[in-house]
Amino acid sequence: MQFIETRGNNGVKSNKVNFSEAILSPSASFGGIYVPESLPTFDIEFLTKHLDSHYKTLALDVLQSFEIDIDESTLIEALERYDTFDNPINPVPLSKIEEDCFVSELYHGPTRAFKDMALQPFGYLLAKEAQKRNENYLIMAATSGDTGPATLETFKNQDNIKVTCLYPDGGTSDVQRLQMVTEEAENLKVIGVHGNFDDTQNMLKELLASDDFKSELESRNIKLSAANSVNFGRIIFQTIYHIHSYLELVREDEIKMGEKVYIVVPSGNFGNALGGFYAKEAGLPVEKILISSNINNILTDWIESGEYDLTTRELIKTESPAMDILKSSNIERILFHKFGAKRTKELMDDLATNNKFIMTDTEKASIQADFSATYSTDSECEDEIGRYAQQGYIMDPHTATCIKSYREDREKELKTIIYSTAEWTKFSVTVAKALGQTDITEDTKALEWIKTNTNVTVPAMIDGLFHKEIKHTLIVDKEGIKEEMLKFL
Repeated sequence: MQFIETRGNNGVKSNKVNFSEAILSPSASFGGIYVPESLPTFDIEFLTKHLDSHYKTLALDVLQSFEIDIDESTLIEALERYDTFDNPINPVPLSKIEEDCFVSELYHGPTRAFKDMALQPFGYLLAKEAQKRNENYLIMAATSGDTGPATLETFKNQDNIKVTCLYPDGGTSDVQRLQMVTEEAENLKVIGVHGNFDDTQNMLKELLASDDFKSELESRNIKLSAANSVNFGRIIFQTIYHIHSYLELVREDEIKMGEKVYIVVPSGNFGNALGGFYAKEAGLPVEKILISSNINNILTDWIESGEYDLTTRELIKTESPAMDILKSSNIERILFHKFGAKRTKELMDDLATNNKFIMTDTEKASIQADFSATYSTDSECEDEIGRYAQQGYIMDPHTATCIKSYREDREKELKTIIYSTAEWTKFSVTVAKALGQTDITEDTKALEWIKTNTNVTVPAMIDGLFHKEIKHTLIVDKEGIKEEMLKFL
C-alpha cells in the first residue's frame, strides 16, 4: 500500500511513498502529513476469523492488511513488545462498569498509558528500519504527558537513534515528569519548555518542516523523524485495539457479531479517535464515535459548530493534562478523508494564517455523521471518579471525561466502549481529591493514601520513580529548543 499527502504534492516530494518512508520522514508537502491511499477491510468475515485470536495474532493480520513494506519476521519481533505488558495474551483487558458500558484499559504497558500500545512496537519498527538502512535518526517527541515516557522507553539504547523529548514545564503530572527526567540512556535528551503543549508541538512541526534544520542535521549525517501521532506509524497501531475491544464484547457474550456499539474516546491530539474512525470506515460495526474533552473543548466546538477557532482561546491547565491541547493534529487526516487534499490545504492554511477555519454546513454534517462531542469540567470528573470508586473501580481523570459522553451523547441504547488512556497512578493527587482528601498535594502521599484506603495496588514501575536520580534538569524557552537539540547531537 502507498501513502499519500493530506495537502497535496509540492512537486519536490514523491507523490506516493511506502510505509517505511512515511514513518522515517513523516513531514509531507506544504506541512501536511501522510495517510494511507486506501483502507483495508475489517468486515464481519475478518472479525469472525479473529474471534479466538490472541492480540498479537490480530495485530499482525491488521498490519499485513495495510500491505506495509516491513517483513513479517520484523513485525512479529515488534509485536513481542507486548510481552512486557501485564498480560501478554490480552494486553488490553475490558472491564464492565455498567450493564451497557465497558472500559477498554489501554494502560497496562511499561509506562502505564495508552501510548505504549502504539509506541512500543512502532519504536522497534522505526529503529530496525534505520539500522537496516545504516542511517542515523533524531526522533523528536512533544508530549502533554504520556507520549514522552512511552517514546523514551521504546527508543532507549537503540542503535542509530537519538531522541529529544519536549514537555511543558508544569504541564504534566509529577509521575509523568519523573518518568521522563529520570531516564538515563545516553541516546535520550529530555527538555522542559516554558509554555504549554501547543508551544512544544508547534516547534516540533516547525523543525520537521525546516530545510535549514534538516541541512544542519545532514551535515552531521543525521536524518529527522518524529514519534508524535503526526507519524502514521503511531496511528496504524491505534487502529488495532478498537477491533480487539469489539471482539472482546463478542467473546464475553455482551453483543452478537455485527451488532453496533458506541465508542467513547477522550481526545486531545485526536490520534486515538482517528484509529477508531479508520476501523469504523474499514467495517468495524461502530454506530458513532463520541469525543470527550476537558474544558479546553476545541474539539467539541469544531464538531458541533463546524468552526475551529483559536482566535479567542487560551489554553487552560486542567486535571486531565494530556487533553490540554488546542491544536489537534489528527483532525487533518479526518478532513482529508472527508474532503480531499485541496480542501484540507485550504482549511489548514486558514488555521495557520487566521487561527481559524470554518467548514460549510454540508461539511459539518459529514463530520457529525461519525462524531458527537461533549466536555467535562474538573469537578464533574472528580464526581465521577468518586462515584465509581465507591463501586470498586478507580479511573483516572481522562477516563472520567468519558462518563458524561456515555450518559448524554448516545442516541440509541447500544453497548458502549470507553477507552481508558492512563492508569490512575499517574494522577493520584486528583484521584485522592475525588475521594475526599483535598489536603494531599504530593503524589507520594496520594499514592500511599489510596493504596492504604482502597483495594488497589501501585505497580513497581510507579513506586520506584520517587527513588530514582533525576538526570534531566534543563528547562528553556521555546526559542532555545533548536540550539539545545544541536548541543545534544
